[in-house]
Amino acid sequence: MDSRTTGTNLDTVRRHNLATILGLVHREGPLARSALTQATGLNRSTVGALVGELVDLRLVQEREPALSNRVGRPSPLVAPDGRVVALALNPEIDAITVAVVGLDATVQRRVRYPTKRIPTAAEAVTIATAVIDGLRPALAEATRVVGIGVAVPGLVRAADGVVRLAPHLEWAEEPFAAELAAATGYPVLAANDASLGANAERLFGAGRGTSELVYLNGGASGIGAGVIVSGSPLTGINGYAGELGHTLVNSAGVRCHCGAIGCLETEVSQSALLGVLGMRAADPEELERALTAAVAAGDPAVVGEVDRQLGFLATALRTATNVFDPQRIVLGGFLGALHALDPERLPRLVSQQALAGGEGLSIVRAELGSDILMIGAAELAFGPLLASPAS
Repeated sequence: MDSRTTGTNLDTVRRHNLATILGLVHREGPLARSALTQATGLNRSTVGALVGELVDLRLVQEREPALSNRVGRPSPLVAPDGRVVALALNPEIDAITVAVVGLDATVQRRVRYPTKRIPTAAEAVTIATAVIDGLRPALAEATRVVGIGVAVPGLVRAADGVVRLAPHLEWAEEPFAAELAAATGYPVLAANDASLGANAERLFGAGRGTSELVYLNGGASGIGAGVIVSGSPLTGINGYAGELGHTLVNSAGVRCHCGAIGCLETEVSQSALLGVLGMRAADPEELERALTAAVAAGDPAVVGEVDRQLGFLATALRTATNVFDPQRIVLGGFLGALHALDPERLPRLVSQQALAGGEGLSIVRAELGSDILMIGAAELAFGPLLASPAS
């Protein structure tokens, strides 16, 4: 049984039981006390005491359930308190995005600050701090601000949050988390954006109920990926695992900034799609609308580029399928938009190329949309609280 959802009646592990209850409510949304009793294996009185303590800590709220035809008094619903919030931050090559995310996984507010050029790490700290200062009146309504989670399009060392390399941002060896913490006064945790996106989709999106998952996200800064193995993020020894954007897909391709030839993110790119569409920039929704219209109209340049990119993406997904044997592949960003143009093509190509035909594999679009990195980054910030609610 999953240790995250199994409690114990021993008083010496009360803190563990608190974390178990809070984690369930956080991940699943409002749950009846009776459901918590069943899920944890704890007795009713213990669950009642734990819920009461979490209410006193202002981490959950109890609500009256909807009326039903069932005999007997219905069990109260226990819901995460959305007034407990985390700040989420995503630095990109063209903007800094900051959001306020509740413990109920709801994005309450989002501010996107466009930049005229790629921001340096110091500039990103300055911009983020200014945006957060502007949000402080709204944050005053929160009962608790747990800290800041940062989704970085690059390699982030897990031990200290140093951005080892974010090539599209042109950052290297940047102590971004520490500098942002000093500037804002909040604790800051940072990790790779796609790894955080994978975890968000696993918990709240298209990957729910899946223990083996590969997530790929396409954005302005290239293609990132996150892998979930046996229900847990695959991080590697330093937190750098899952760089599928640098999978070889074209031995006759162009040289990537990493030094290799024919990487996935050099052959499948948002900039190439914008180019054939005659657009300089676009948010994800605008890009998808333009792609859909051009393909529907039969624009040969766009159709040709879409076909080319889907072919190389299929090669990368074949490799991911052979290496990780996932139950589900989730595509976010412009990769999700590409997949939506012809939802049958990628599954067909991967089944033709992968060992065992990708048995049991489904390829789906990410469900969290533009909220995904905000929810993923917030989940990073919520981590210490979820692990130890009474601390």
